[in-house]
Amino acid sequence: MDIENIVILTGAGISAESGLATFRGPDGLWEGHRVEDVCTPEALAHDAALVHRFYDERRAALADVRPNPAHEALARFDAQWPGDLLIVTQNVDDLHERAGAARLIHMHGELKSALCAACGDTMAWSDTLPPGSSCPTCHAPRLRPDIVFFGEVPYRMDEIDAAVRRADLFVSIGTSGAVYPAAGFVQTARHCGARTLELNLEPSAGSHLFNETRLGPASLLVPALVEELLA
Repeated sequence: MDIENIVILTGAGISAESGLATFRGPDGLWEGHRVEDVCTPEALAHDAALVHRFYDERRAALADVRPNPAHEALARFDAQWPGDLLIVTQNVDDLHERAGAARLIHMHGELKSALCAACGDTMAWSDTLPPGSSCPTCHAPRLRPDIVFFGEVPYRMDEIDAAVRRADLFVSIGTSGAVYPAAGFVQTARHCGARTLELNLEPSAGSHLFNETRLGPASLLVPALVEELLA
């Protein structure tokens, strides 16, 4: 089939080789915390200090990691692919940008961004973010991490859905296949006629939905796929 329009979904597995922990380990904890305690609106309301401190630590940890060959290969693909391309990441790190990718959506927010819960404005943020920090736009003391918590709607879903529906190829890299709505993208893509490909260390919860699954490290599989597509 002719391939012109491509959507690539990336998850925690692509950043794991850079040294970032995957979102949720086999014990259900993320960096030693229950997800319910650090990634829900209720957690923010109950213990804002813990939630803000948790994301401050994750933000600071970005200084110690670098993009790996998978990020770099996708950035090169972004620069050289002549057709439509959208990289949709579930990750809140900045490794795709630091590698050079531009056609990119962070559907779950970004560590290096702050969100005003009063006016909805977002802004670049690289320092600590104490509870009660004031918004530069509306001056309300309501800044919070710009992270899409469980129970909140991911960003730019209409744009993502439109891209998935017109894709000729949908690729999922390093995802669990268990977190919706991202886990449902493959079904939409297949329904609309796209070829679907999964790259992962091991089969995901949604592997049976893909036309093809390739198993191995993202740092090896992604550069090989990019070479294949650009050829």
